[in-house]
Parts: sequence; C-alpha cells; structure tokens
Amino acid sequence: MICRLPYSVSRRALSAGCRSLSSHHHYLVRLGNRGVTFPANRAVFPAIKLTVKGMASGGDKFPPQRQEAQPGKEHAMEPTPQFTSPEYKPSNKLQGKVALVTGGDSGIGRAVVHCFAKEGATVAFTYVKGQEDKDAKDTLEMLGEAKRSSGSDAKDPMAVAADLGFDENCKKVVDEVVNAYGRIDILVNNAAEQYECTTVEEIDEGRLERVFRTNIFSYFFMVRHALKHMKEGSAIINTTSVNAYKGNAKLLDYTSTKGAIVAFTRGLALQLVEKGIRVNGVAPGPIWTPLIPASFKEEETASFGSQVPMKRAGQPIEVAPSFVFLACNHCSSYMTGQVLHPNGGTVVNG
Repeated sequence: MICRLPYSVSRRALSAGCRSLSSHHHYLVRLGNRGVTFPANRAVFPAIKLTVKGMASGGDKFPPQRQEAQPGKEHAMEPTPQFTSPEYKPSNKLQGKVALVTGGDSGIGRAVVHCFAKEGATVAFTYVKGQEDKDAKDTLEMLGEAKRSSGSDAKDPMAVAADLGFDENCKKVVDEVVNAYGRIDILVNNAAEQYECTTVEEIDEGRLERVFRTNIFSYFFMVRHALKHMKEGSAIINTTSVNAYKGNAKLLDYTSTKGAIVAFTRGLALQLVEKGIRVNGVAPGPIWTPLIPASFKEEETASFGSQVPMKRAGQPIEVAPSFVFLACNHCSSYMTGQVLHPNGGTVVNG
C-alpha cells in the first residue's frame, strides 16, 4: 500500500492520516521527510510506529463536530489536538525560568506550557473554572510527568482559575504566581474567545465588550500587574492571529482584537526595550484547538484549515516552538516588537 504523508510524523499521528485509509492502522514512516511517498509497510530508518485514527475516510478532513459553548473542551474533540511530538527535542532552553501562560489548559496554550516544562521552566497557567476543569487537571498531570521525565529542578506546576477580562482577577493571578514562585520571567498572553457573525449588526455592545475584555483587555491587565515582578532579560509573548493581517469577515470582533494585539505588541516593545524586557508575538493560522468546534458549524469544522497553501490545519505542537524561541534569550535576544507566523503558508507581509 502506498501512503503519501505530506507533513510531520507528529502532525500525522493524530490529525492527518493517509488518504483512503481506515482508522487504527499502524505504519512505519520516516522521520524528518516531508512530502515523501513510500510503501507504508516498509520500515525505513529511523522509524517509529504510529496510529492514524479519527480522520474522515475521504481525506484530510476532521470528523464533523460542534461544541455548544465557549470555552471549548479539548478532551471532547475528535481527534484531540496534538500538544507534543517525539520529534521535539528539548535542550534546557528555559532552565530556571518562571513562566505564566494564560489559557494554558488546552489548545496552543497546553502545547506551550508542555514545551516550556520540557525545557526546564517552572510553569503556571490559567483556565476557566467549571468549564475547563478536566482540561486543566489533565494538563497539570502532563506537566508533572514532563518535569519528572526531564529531571528538571523546576517547581511543581500551578493552575489558576480566573476570568481574565477584569483587572482585579488578573492581579489575583499574578499575586498567586509570585507568592508561589517569587517572580515571573516569561508572560504569555494567550486566552481568547471568538464568535461567528455575518454582519456587524449582529455584534451588540455586550458581546463586543466580552470579546475585547478576554482578547485584549486581559493582555493589558496581565502585563500591568506582572511587570513589577519581571526583570531585565524577561520576555512577554502575545498570541495574535493571521486574521489580524488578512482580515476575516465572519470573525469581525475577534479579528479586531487580534489587530489590536499586534499594535499593543509593537508599542509595548518600544516602551520596555530600555528595561531589557523583550515583547514579541505569534500569529497562528488555522490551528486545531477547542476554539474551533466551539466556534464553527459542523461542516466548517470538518474542512477547517483546507484553505491555506498547505491544505490542512496545523496542530498546537507546530506552533509552540515559536513561543519557546521567543521566550529563550539565547535564541531571540535581538528580537523585540516582532511577530512570528506559523500559518500553513499564508503570506502576510506583516
């Protein structure tokens, strides 16, 4: 049987699959080769065994699915997003650092905190109480295992429940993290929500305020309170979106907040450069996260990501290394006010 696997083993394992293959088949595939066609039953060195499951039989589509409320739940997705990969090789890039990641219980945030932990950082993350309890618990367990397997001397990870749309809640999060760990070296503003619309007339004041509070007010609030606990050499990383650069008619209020995040990142970088604190951003393209089934109709979810040049959605683990790069001083010490674009090939000229 011939199988064409157009992207990495890590990505294939949970969400791509081979065309016209049923689920739960095992394949031996070559690490590191992209776009290579070879017999699926032939071992190629070096090789790993992987299980392809959960994909629609017709190709690179996700099973139709819909979650009725935000924030979405990662454990309810099929397939579940991939937050790690055997191809990711940590090298103590963040040894001794303390990182706080908002929205770190699932999606891109989960992949980021997991990579940070594997790189030696002490990690805290926020989640929404009641709606994300299981995802937060699962993530804490994953972080604990990452800490044990790496032999890191990092402190135990922490999950903090909070609605970050309000200043006092952001202050409580920062205070709790600093009380536990003494400081913050890396702040990742990542929490977000989005809703579809067909016209601006559908967006009332309440919804507009809610989306802006979560997506951009919280970034201001978190930085405002964390800054006094950050010193020279610290890093702030803001999650924006490809939509800030290309626009999105169906996600007008969300896209507006993401544009604001780009401007916030650039302005804050200029403000903090003399303090030796770098501020950068990451603008993901279509990534398979709980936000997707919680935002879109079933048929839109099934074809999610097919519009980009790579013709597929990305996985959180394909985005998280951008955050590691920007958090690591010896990797990105000459970068501030910049945005990285893991977006499947969309050219943004931004």
